[in-house]
Amino acid sequence: MQNFRNYYQILGVSREASVDDIKKVYRRLARQYHPDLNPGDKEAEETFKDIGEAYNILSDPEKRAQYDDYSQFWKQKGFQDWQKNAFSGIKNWGSRRTISQTEDVDYGDFSDFDTFVDQLLGRRREVRTVDPKAPQMTAADPYNSPRTKAVYKPTPRETKRDIEARLTLPLEKAYTGGTERIRLEDGRSLEVDLPPGMVKGQQIRLKNQGMNGGDLFLKINITPHAFFRLEKSEIYCQIPVTPTEAVLGGEIDIPTLDGLVKMRLPLGVVSGQRLRLANKGYPNPQGERGDQLIEIQVVIPKNITPQERELYEKLRQIETFKPRQNLRL
Repeated sequence: MQNFRNYYQILGVSREASVDDIKKVYRRLARQYHPDLNPGDKEAEETFKDIGEAYNILSDPEKRAQYDDYSQFWKQKGFQDWQKNAFSGIKNWGSRRTISQTEDVDYGDFSDFDTFVDQLLGRRREVRTVDPKAPQMTAADPYNSPRTKAVYKPTPRETKRDIEARLTLPLEKAYTGGTERIRLEDGRSLEVDLPPGMVKGQQIRLKNQGMNGGDLFLKINITPHAFFRLEKSEIYCQIPVTPTEAVLGGEIDIPTLDGLVKMRLPLGVVSGQRLRLANKGYPNPQGERGDQLIEIQVVIPKNITPQERELYEKLRQIETFKPRQNLRL
């Protein structure tokens, strides 16, 4: 990645732009230069990374304030000798670090603005202790007095912050779990090991994947399935059968989340009748599986062959079933 640049220029916003305006512009540019929409385009990929870097700084009020304070000392191609001299003349910025002329700091190799600020504020004067054996310090030069010692410690890191992202999965993937590659809104791509038996609304915690080492929480959503309907740990589906299958019964194939299984139809099933496949439903939090409920739908063929028509005609002549026999007007 190049040295950090003018983030306002990268996003095409003014320095007075609001956070909402910055977010709108970022989303539009992220969609435009997203690697999935520009396969093989290295320039678009680099632009996408630049946009994410700029958004990371300008969308955070604290980082943006630091950037506005210090970016005046930055130059795109690195820090030149005259910039080092400019830094060496800075003695104190409020509570910020003092930079001396003798300090050996490399200003030419910063991957991004955070790295620049970390090095710029890497040490600060914290405590002054007095050596009782040393001579009294003078008013003319108190900091160079032999009585004075300076104790330094690193500037504290930025506060960790947890973030949340939504992950929408098909029912089969939610059931099996496994490895899944996801892309976050900030441009990062992560490979996630998902547990089996996920349910809608479940949160999966990814340690240290949030902001500044915080955690990332993936909130699971499951898309509706074209065949299965999930209700808690039970799965519902409708199975069409022919009139012959309904009358005679026999084995038929039933789709389940584990693949096709054989189920025996009883004699004379009717539309709306429900049959149960034990332990073929969805796992509950304890790992126990519910059942799969099969609703029978007897389907009448609309187009039949001449041979089938002939057989149906013979059946009508010999059948003894009279469903309207007891009807009274």
